[in-house]
Amino acid sequence: MHPIPDIASDFRADLHCHTTCSDGSLEPRAVIDLALSIGLQGLSITDHDTVAAYEESISYAREKKLYLGTGVEFSCNFEARSVHVLGYDFCLEDFSFLSYCKRQQEKRLVRNRLILEKLHRLKIFIEESELFLSFQEQASTLGRPHIAAAMVRKGYVKSIAEAFQLYLGDHKSCYVAGEPFPVLEAVEILHQAGGKAFIAHPHMYADAAFVRRVLDVPFDGIECYYGKTSPDVVRRWKKVAEKRNLLMSGGSDFHGEAKPYVSLGGAWVSQDVFFRIFEKNLIV
Repeated sequence: MHPIPDIASDFRADLHCHTTCSDGSLEPRAVIDLALSIGLQGLSITDHDTVAAYEESISYAREKKLYLGTGVEFSCNFEARSVHVLGYDFCLEDFSFLSYCKRQQEKRLVRNRLILEKLHRLKIFIEESELFLSFQEQASTLGRPHIAAAMVRKGYVKSIAEAFQLYLGDHKSCYVAGEPFPVLEAVEILHQAGGKAFIAHPHMYADAAFVRRVLDVPFDGIECYYGKTSPDVVRRWKKVAEKRNLLMSGGSDFHGEAKPYVSLGGAWVSQDVFFRIFEKNLIV
C-alpha cells in the first residue's frame, strides 16, 4: 500500500472521466491539463472498454505531478438490464484484462453495425468509416456517441442529445442492446488483474432492490458521489456502502463536448478515499 503523502487538505480527485480514446472530446493530455487548471490533484481516466489513454497519460501525469490511478468503465448486464462497472487500481498489462477489453470493443463494433443498418432503413446514411471522424481518429472504443456526432455533422439532427432522443436512446427506433456481458465476469476480471470493481452511478437505477441484488456480486465499492447528484442521494448510497463495508468512489463522468453540461471535477473524492482505492497501481 502506498503511504498517504502530506498533501494540502483541499486535495480533490475526479475518478470518472473520458477522453478521445473512447467517447470524450478531449485528448488524454488535455484532460490532465484541464484537471490541473481547476485545482484537481488526482485523476482516474475511465474510458469505455480501453486503457489506451494511459499510453500517453502516465509520463505526462508524472511530468505535471498529478496523481493518476488506473481506471476503466465496462457496460455489463444483470438480470437483462444494463449495469456499468467501474474498475480501479488494476494492472494495465494483465493479459486477461486486456483480452476482456478487446472482447468488449468487438461487441461494440457489431452493435454499431446493427444500429447503422437500422438508420439506413430510415434513410439516414452513416458509414462505419465516418465514426472515426466524430471526435478523434485515436478512439479505441466507438459507440453511440460517435454515431450521434456523425448524424449531427451530416445534418440529420441538430445535436447529439436529439440523436439519442429520436433514434439512439434506450428502446428508441434504432436502439440495439448488443451482446450482454455479465456483471460477475467483469468483476472477476478486474479482481484477477489486481483491481477493484465499483458499481457506477447507482442513483440512475430507479429500483433500489435491483441495485441491492447487483451488490450481492462481490463488488469492492459504490460510486456514491456522481455529477450533480443531490446531497440526499449521496447520503443514501454512503449508508449502503457503510452497511456493506464497501469503498466509496466519486467522479463527474466528464465527456467534454459530448456532455457539455458536465464539468470535470463536478464530483470528486478526498485524499484519504483516493489513496484507499489506489493501493497498488498509482502513478505518481
